[in-house]
This record gives sequence, C-alpha cells and structure tokens, in this order.
Amino acid sequence: MFLNAAMSAALDRITERAADVRRAFTPGSIPQHDDVATPGASSDFTLDPLSVSAPEGAYFITTDERGRVAYTRDGAFALYDGKLVDERGRAVRGVSAPGGEPGELRVDAVDASLRRISDPRIERDGTFSYRREVIDPRSDLHESRRVAVGRVTLARFPAGTKLAGEEGDELKAPPDVAPQVGVPGDGRFGVVAPMQRERSRVDIDVSLIRLKDAYMQFDALQAAEAAKGHLSKTTMDLVK
Repeated sequence: MFLNAAMSAALDRITERAADVRRAFTPGSIPQHDDVATPGASSDFTLDPLSVSAPEGAYFITTDERGRVAYTRDGAFALYDGKLVDERGRAVRGVSAPGGEPGELRVDAVDASLRRISDPRIERDGTFSYRREVIDPRSDLHESRRVAVGRVTLARFPAGTKLAGEEGDELKAPPDVAPQVGVPGDGRFGVVAPMQRERSRVDIDVSLIRLKDAYMQFDALQAAEAAKGHLSKTTMDLVK
C-alpha cells in the first residue's frame, strides 16, 4: 500500500512513542514527549561509590572515542583503563584544577600500572578521587593517602531547550545552543548526590497507552485508505 503523508507521519509517531517506552527502562533518561514524563526526579540508593545523581536541571558531560560531546542524567560511572567513564564507555568530562579546561578524568598512569589504586569515589562537590596504596620495598612500611583526580563538570541549558537523542541516556544539544558549564557546588550548580542513581523520567504506564493510541491512529488511517481504494475501484468498474 502506498503511504501518503498522513500515514508516514503516523508511523513516525509510532517510532517516537516506542522510543519513549524503551527509555522507561533506562536510568536517567528523559522522554521526548512531555505527556509521558514523571512529575520529578527520583533516585535509588546504590553501594557503588562512583554512582551519583545530578542536581535538578543539570547534565553530566561525556565524549566518545571520536570526541563527540553528549549529555546524560545517568551518573552510573566506572573506572576503566585508567579513566572515568559512563555505562557506555564514554569518557566523563571534568576539570583537574580550578578554572581548567574540561577534559577526561584519568588516574595517575604510574599508579594504574602498578595497581596502587583502591577505593575510587565521587564526593558531593564532584571530586573524583582514589586511595593510593604504596608499600616501601626497603622498610615494608605501608603508606596510604587519597589522591584527587579532578572534579566532574555539569552543564545546564536555557529554559525550553530540547535535548534529543536516539538513546535515552545520550542526549545531544541543538547546534546553536551553548550550555552553561560548571562544577557541583560552585554557586551556579547544586551538589551531586553520591551513591545514588537516578531513575528514568518516563512513566511506563502512560507511555504504553500513548504507544497504543499511535497504533490505533495508524490502523484507522490504513482502514480509511483501504476504503478509499475500494470505493475508487467500484467507481471505475461502474464507469466501465
């Protein structure tokens, strides 16, 4: 059957609604349609010291292997290959010194190679640190001290800015919108909540209802087109 503009638009609505349903199962995700959004942010406690939830209205900043920037509310981070990454392996951006340029947060290469890293964590002010464990080979004395790698950066966008992305936790900003960037607790941004993971902001029940409505709209259009085609055929038969 030929798809006219109305039917193509109806299929697009199904695709968009299905994407919001999937986002309901992705921590920190934000729906593309406001009518399926939950009233506010909520999070769950976790024993993971590298998991944090962002303050309201703020996003964590990540980059992939090609340097492409994305934003996410999901602060379930991990230490992989010496750097702080999100669940998809994208580098989490931060600053290693006050006023510095944001970049990847990496532990000391020597500490990593000698496996002297333990107890990595993120504090309320976004400080990413680890405990350096050193044993003096001559005296056999054990030395332990905490090393601060840097502070995780946050981004905030002007009111009304719509971030979009195919994946619920990987959002891209419009090309003509620049975010405000800072660190937790700097006066512009609130602090992060350690050992918390934000839930999805998609209401699964409402999103399933909207998806069903989208399918019903497409079925109605399909039936109308079929009836129109049948009527046209009948008319042509009568003319003959």
